[in-house]
Amino acid sequence: MTRGPRCTPRTQAALGLALCVLLAWPALRHALEASMWRHMVLQFPLLMAAGALLAAALPPRAHAAVARWNAHGIAGLVGVAMVLGVLMVPRVLDLALRDGATEAAKCAALVLAGAALRLSWRAAGLVVQGFFLGNMLPMTAVVGQLYIDAPLRLCNAYLLDDQARLGQWLIALAVLLALGWLAQVGWVMARREGTLLAPDNA
Repeated sequence: MTRGPRCTPRTQAALGLALCVLLAWPALRHALEASMWRHMVLQFPLLMAAGALLAAALPPRAHAAVARWNAHGIAGLVGVAMVLGVLMVPRVLDLALRDGATEAAKCAALVLAGAALRLSWRAAGLVVQGFFLGNMLPMTAVVGQLYIDAPLRLCNAYLLDDQARLGQWLIALAVLLALGWLAQVGWVMARREGTLLAPDNA
């Protein structure tokens, strides 16, 4: 049985760089940031995806250096949680729209968070992954509910309806990510059980 072509690290890095350039294109950046939900639900994950793709190009020596301070993926996931926690603050979104330096810092932080997530997720294992998601997803849902219930605009740049729509998206994403991770856990456990039972059935 022949395998299909693989996406090599160099190809992934090239795709990540192309995605960074595309997201920096003013017309697309302004279109994404014109809506509060597109700003957070589309632009944020796309920048993180670009970082994850760029991380594929890290040489083995760099991987080894990262692994030394990122045991079990804990440091990387803590960094990701800090970046996302700060960028969910409405004041930061307002500043990113008005100040070029804040916008650049936001984009760079998200790209680095995406790279850290890729380098940390598999090393974390199910227990650390569960701890990370157990903190991040409830926080995301709470922020989403805050955006829905707030009687006033929390971001001066966006309308109240757009703010409520973002809240609905954040809650839905938290639920979908939780269900997706639980499905992954079930699949992993089923594979482990099947591996353990295989010798007995032979």
